[in-house]
Amino acid sequence: MSRSGTRENAPLDEDQEPVSPGMSVLAHLSELRRRGTIAIVAYAVGVMVLMNFSQPVFEFISQPLRAALPPDTPLVFLNAPDVFFTYLKIALVLSLFATAPVTLYQFWAFVAPGLYRHERQVFAAYFFGSLALLLVGGAFAFYVVFPLIFQFFLSFSTDTIQAMPAVKEYLTLVLKLLFAFGMSFQIPIIIMLLVRLNIVDTATLAEQRRYVIVWVFVFAAILTPPDIISQVLLGIPMLLLYEVGLLLAKLKKTAPVE
Repeated sequence: MSRSGTRENAPLDEDQEPVSPGMSVLAHLSELRRRGTIAIVAYAVGVMVLMNFSQPVFEFISQPLRAALPPDTPLVFLNAPDVFFTYLKIALVLSLFATAPVTLYQFWAFVAPGLYRHERQVFAAYFFGSLALLLVGGAFAFYVVFPLIFQFFLSFSTDTIQAMPAVKEYLTLVLKLLFAFGMSFQIPIIIMLLVRLNIVDTATLAEQRRYVIVWVFVFAAILTPPDIISQVLLGIPMLLLYEVGLLLAKLKKTAPVE
């Protein structure tokens, strides 16, 4: 009786107990639907607003291509709806980022009450680390990779063969490369999570390095255009990020527990 009473009267340790009491399944589903609806509405409003800014955004993201083209070379569209759908696709992508604070807040407000304090801290650290690496990967692609590959592609122009890039195909290529580099820069986060969850250990990852090298360049060949420059510019950072993730996982594993 006394042990039971002691446990019931003892204050909860926030490192051991979730923040909020349990909810029924129906309550969880209702809360998820409410927060999902808010995020979707915010995203739809963002698309409608940002459609007005798609043209200057396209002017910005087309700078690497226009810098590699001869002066006064226009970009063209081959079908009547191409420009409209190009601007719409830009608005759809922009709204993901512009409304991200709303979406992330709704997601965090849904999952955080059921997490322990140390789980919330770990989740936040990995999430913001992943977001930072995503932005770094996109910036690396835009400012380093794009100028090099467009200069390479356009170097085959002659007096009788001139480049007239189409806006639709250019945007598709840009989004594909931004996605490929943004995702590839997640490698350190993925490695640290795998090690933290004891799915794999650092010794095994180090032993598999020779296979990783092969698979990295296979994925680089799949994710990039069929030219050696973009494949190497994606493959080499992926290998470096693999080593960085391995090093961070080792340091985290050997760090003293507070």
